[in-house]
Amino acid sequence: MTLIAESDDSGVLRVRIEPWTAADLALLRRTNAPEMTHHLGGPETEEQLLARHARYLDLHGAGQMFRIVLGPEDTVVGSIGYWQLNLRPETAHGPADGAKCETGWGVLPEFQGRGIAVAAARQVIAAAGADGRYRSLRAFPSVDHPASNAVCRKAGFQLLGERPFEYPKGRMMRCNEWRLALGGEG
Repeated sequence: MTLIAESDDSGVLRVRIEPWTAADLALLRRTNAPEMTHHLGGPETEEQLLARHARYLDLHGAGQMFRIVLGPEDTVVGSIGYWQLNLRPETAHGPADGAKCETGWGVLPEFQGRGIAVAAARQVIAAAGADGRYRSLRAFPSVDHPASNAVCRKAGFQLLGERPFEYPKGRMMRCNEWRLALGGEG
């Protein structure tokens, strides 16, 4: 992916996303910390992490996971991706807009609050749009997670409203449903 520049109060950030690799298991473990998973039901077990890592490596053509890299030092600062989303029509807000994909991200605590997630989200929007299979991209941050909701707003998503969302499997949470039109064939 191409470098993009995002301004913050301290200057210019160079943020890029790179495809997820086997070496990114260590990053996945770092993003599994309690402070990173508070709004997601808490940390996963090692077995769950290994299964997630395997899914990230092979999304079967239904999306792509990325590590977020801050340059010019090439510091890995988080993860982001998009994947196919299958919502029952009666549970989704907004128009029946064909094939949908979902996005989610995590920026390590020492790099939060600098616009990195917004810059990475804009790159994932471009990647999901270039994929051509999806008509819209959705995000489901917890209603009590103002930072992730701000990322959605700043990246250009439209708030559709609150909804229940099952994450992780077996745990219902209250989320805001955000939508961004991509185009695509779906």
